[in-house]
Amino acid sequence: MLVRIAALALSLIAMALPVSAADYPDHTIRMIVPFAAGGGTDVLARIVAQNLNAKLGQPVVVENQPGASGAIGTRFAMKAVPDGYTLLMASTGALMAVSAGADGGGPFDVNKYLTPIVIGAAPPYLLVASPTLPVKTTADLIRYAKEKPDGLTFGSSGVGAASHLSGLLFASQTGIKMLHVPYKGTGPAVTDLLGGRIDVMFAPGPVVQQFVASGQLKALGVTDTRRSKFYPDVPPVSETVPGYESVGWFGLLAPPQTPPEIVKQLNEVIVAAMQTKEFRDHLATLGAEPKPQTPEEFGRYINADVAKWSKLVKDNDVQLPGGK
Repeated sequence: MLVRIAALALSLIAMALPVSAADYPDHTIRMIVPFAAGGGTDVLARIVAQNLNAKLGQPVVVENQPGASGAIGTRFAMKAVPDGYTLLMASTGALMAVSAGADGGGPFDVNKYLTPIVIGAAPPYLLVASPTLPVKTTADLIRYAKEKPDGLTFGSSGVGAASHLSGLLFASQTGIKMLHVPYKGTGPAVTDLLGGRIDVMFAPGPVVQQFVASGQLKALGVTDTRRSKFYPDVPPVSETVPGYESVGWFGLLAPPQTPPEIVKQLNEVIVAAMQTKEFRDHLATLGAEPKPQTPEEFGRYINADVAKWSKLVKDNDVQLPGGK
């Protein structure tokens, strides 16, 4: 009887244990994107899903769950079963949306809420100005803003988005007055920028590059600390504003307590894909280059990024959507 009880206990324990990397995957994987289809997060998710599908031999289905600046889809993934069959393609904005108040005011630790797998890309933004604005450089913009009693207006794809935080950081470091005008997505903001209804925007390069090339918008700076190979003629904002840096990362995560061997397997597949010309060409459509990291490095990167932006948000009394 004791032998039978022991055997039953062992079988129940085996059933309760998470799936091993040797068995993974054996059915469809779902990848949650907490934003609408067509944006940068969605585009990268589909690139990664295609590579995982080819390497792992199982379908990887991208599922968009937009809302609350990325908080809805992100929280869904946080609560999913940690078996490797629910993944999350998140971004700066999505993690900021769920970090507010998550640790009772203490430093946010992503590892408590999600399992980092790999950063896919961290593209810079372009500081672009309306054609009606009498400026040609970042220095011109700062001087012009200081001469205007009401300052400037800048658009973003939503409160807490990287395009919003980039502008907030710029205003904070330069001491100029900038009124934030949030939109429901990048497209409507760019439309109003083209029409001269807002002054400037920190926008994804691929979205505005065609308008810069045609002279419909002015590119004043790139938000990385070095020139981008995709926009070689655009100087870094940091050449005028020392210490300025703002990149919007996209990365793959899983629910907390996802087995380490599965995390390692997924990381290795994607890092290997980053070495291929096809993957690099896909990233180029986002104005990004591969940024391979280990899961541990990615976790530290997220925590440092959230800490940076959280301080800025708190100092400027910004209320993020999606917080508890």
